[in-house]
Amino acid sequence: MTEKIIIDEDRFMRTISRIAHELIEKHQDLDQLVIVGIKRRGAEIATLIKRKIFDLTGKALPSMDLDITFYRDDLEYIEPQNRSPVYSGTSNYLNIQDKIVILIDDVLFTGRTIRAALDALIDFGRAAKVELVIFVDRGHRELPIRADYVGKNIPTSRSEKIQVRTMKFDQCYEVVLQAKNK
Repeated sequence: MTEKIIIDEDRFMRTISRIAHELIEKHQDLDQLVIVGIKRRGAEIATLIKRKIFDLTGKALPSMDLDITFYRDDLEYIEPQNRSPVYSGTSNYLNIQDKIVILIDDVLFTGRTIRAALDALIDFGRAAKVELVIFVDRGHRELPIRADYVGKNIPTSRSEKIQVRTMKFDQCYEVVLQAKNK
């Protein structure tokens, strides 16, 4: 499999900054916002955006990391013989009742992860509005889901993969396109 770096660390951080600026510009009153990052890499990207908003405004937004394991329609099991999914829970409970939820994930592909996240959010209250931030949109939607904020659109074939790498999980910040060798 060959890899091509699409976004290096410098562009990665500039993209975080741009998204943070867009959120601040659109929401003059940050008091109604709640940041929700989809575990795993979406949560780390959410933390970076939250920090950047704080750096720019001095406003610390409430946030949580959301585990959507039990809401997925395509559960993957760590041990195939033990058909119990691994669930790591949320980082903390937030009541999102009447708040504007900024839902953040790393890659938008079929839309199924976002559908699961929307289902999971219902357990935390009824949001006034949910806006979607996606670091990379690669196309190929199976559900009618569209991001409000996109870091980068990268059209791909179904045989290609996009991997967003983050410091916590990969010891770097970058986005790579992976393609099978022919």
